[in-house]
Amino acid sequence: MHLSFEFYPPKTDEQRAQLDKTVARLKARAPDYVSVTFGAGGSTLSYTPETVQRLRDAHGLDAAPHVSCMGGTREELRTLLSRYRALGCRRIVALRGDLPSGMGAVGNFRYAADLVGFIRAEHGDWFQVEVGCYPEVHPQADDALADLRHFKTKVDAGAHGAITQYFYNADAYFRFVDEARALGVSIPIVPGIMPIANFTQLRRFSEACGAEIPRWVAKRMQALGDDAGAVREFASDLVAGLCRRLADAGVGAFHFYTLNLAKPTLSVLERLDR
Repeated sequence: MHLSFEFYPPKTDEQRAQLDKTVARLKARAPDYVSVTFGAGGSTLSYTPETVQRLRDAHGLDAAPHVSCMGGTREELRTLLSRYRALGCRRIVALRGDLPSGMGAVGNFRYAADLVGFIRAEHGDWFQVEVGCYPEVHPQADDALADLRHFKTKVDAGAHGAITQYFYNADAYFRFVDEARALGVSIPIVPGIMPIANFTQLRRFSEACGAEIPRWVAKRMQALGDDAGAVREFASDLVAGLCRRLADAGVGAFHFYTLNLAKPTLSVLERLDR
């Protein structure tokens, strides 16, 4: 099983200490790489490169920065990519990103496909370019077919691989992959896995990104109420069961959204005997 972990860049000393603690525990699982998110509109313009460098230098990890086209000019992105190349990064996660509230204009690129094309034009095959995709359809897509076509546009622009938004319905992933293959998409499509640490937070994330929480899961969480131990056990069993079903169908790589916490991800991996 191939693993990768996603972190967000810390902004305070306390957050940096928390990330170091998390990374120290998760890197024992020998991830292929880790990724570092990028805030909308450049809100983490400096934090992301700093975190990437720390993960590489202090922890010896292959760190892949997220790059967003929202709010960044062509020259700013050119400088940022050159900085990552100088750090030795060989992988980039290229995303459209979300336009932050109150921001009046986007950057020079409107879509992730434009950003992918720019990266490939500037750096050829130096970077392995990963893109995002949505098994349960992007919340702003007109329909499922339009969403698939947008995904293929990113692939045609030069993406090497894709990471999905998280999901809890394995059939949605299988259907998405089948339909993408039918359109001629052949790159790896790695499932994004979100361990459940805080259900209220998860519900808020899911409403924003269009990921569906099955009704029965929400009802079970509601029934468990304030029993924190039971909630953790149920959540870990649920996500491990999802990963097991994917693995049984031949999926060999998983990308975990850690939220800079080690325990929820480790709890899932322990159930998978990984």
